[in-house]
Amino acid sequence: MQAWAFLDPEHALAQARAADELRLSGRPIGPLHGVPVGIKDIIDTADMPTENGSVLHAGRTPSRDAAVVARLRAAGAVIMGKTVTTEFATRAPGKTRNPHNPAHTPGGSSSGSAAAVAAGMVPLALGSQTTGSTIRPASFCGVYGFKPTHGLIPRPGMFRLSRTLDHVGLFARTLDDLALLAEQLVGYDERDPDTRPRARIPFVDVAREEPPLPPMFAFVKTPYWDRVDADAREAFAELVAHLGERVEELELSATAGEVAEWHRLVAEAEMAVNLEREWETGRDRLSEALRARLARGRDVRAHDYLAALARIPQLNESFDELFAQRYDAILTPAAFGTAPAGLESTGDPACCALWTLCGMPALSVPLMQGANGLPLGVQLVGPRDGDARLLRTARWLAARVAAG
Repeated sequence: MQAWAFLDPEHALAQARAADELRLSGRPIGPLHGVPVGIKDIIDTADMPTENGSVLHAGRTPSRDAAVVARLRAAGAVIMGKTVTTEFATRAPGKTRNPHNPAHTPGGSSSGSAAAVAAGMVPLALGSQTTGSTIRPASFCGVYGFKPTHGLIPRPGMFRLSRTLDHVGLFARTLDDLALLAEQLVGYDERDPDTRPRARIPFVDVAREEPPLPPMFAFVKTPYWDRVDADAREAFAELVAHLGERVEELELSATAGEVAEWHRLVAEAEMAVNLEREWETGRDRLSEALRARLARGRDVRAHDYLAALARIPQLNESFDELFAQRYDAILTPAAFGTAPAGLESTGDPACCALWTLCGMPALSVPLMQGANGLPLGVQLVGPRDGDARLLRTARWLAARVAAG
């Protein structure tokens, strides 16, 4: 599947042997002891290259681990290698193919992470999301993909596109594995101003609990429903019918055009600042699509940027009220359909933009498939800081669907 940007089998085996020696010594071991994990190649690893999917950073080897990699090592994980990312985690595809059909895209930008987990190469992998880079490839590859609440998992050592929008993303084949991974990564880091000190979140315990009441879902077709593939619309109709009284259709007040524009302004303005060096020293070696986005970002007016930022707390206030009054999770498409054929595009992230802009936790649940037999994920969105409960709700939903 060409999921790896860097893979040194001997180095992985050396880590595994060291893990075995630690266990045999009788010293304490961590909750991820010996578990191989793939790391998206925009997340720094001191013992492996981190090239950010760009020729401009070819051969780059950081001097220290990213915060999340350090936490994985402390938990006993084996860092298997670096998974393929699109160019600077944007839109230009890498070499990875979809494990279910190599003629189709795996999605992006966390292409290699989703494909490696789906293909059984590793049980866990890290990615990122600035628009839809975790949720969409998880849906296309048929695995769980989790974008936590903004600021829940620290980002130092991860290539920065947008402080406002960047999230660490998590991939796994089971909810138990996803909860275990999340539990090791959440926490405060003084180098990330969007994190804060908080009590330990017992992801594993909460995710395994039975909800006190059957969850209530808000089915949001999104303003893009007319662009959703016919087989995906049919699959969602069947799911909604199956849930019966536990789901209600909800129409959002914000229009698709407004949300897309607010997200674009924030993303492109901050990307233009964070990729200033690459623009000045190597713009001719950037993809045409990225050059265009950076050029637009350089032209964003301060007034428009700040006005878009001001929309975020307004949106979150309305969603907080919605969750408090009635709903446990929003049920909505993860993408317009199954993975598109061809490798020229990683698919459209529009179904994820609103939830990323708001920093709400989102989860792609591999529940359905399209008419072509490829996976089709269901996106669940929860209230901010309701991450563990969102996993619990997803477990209830998966069990309800499996029971028929």
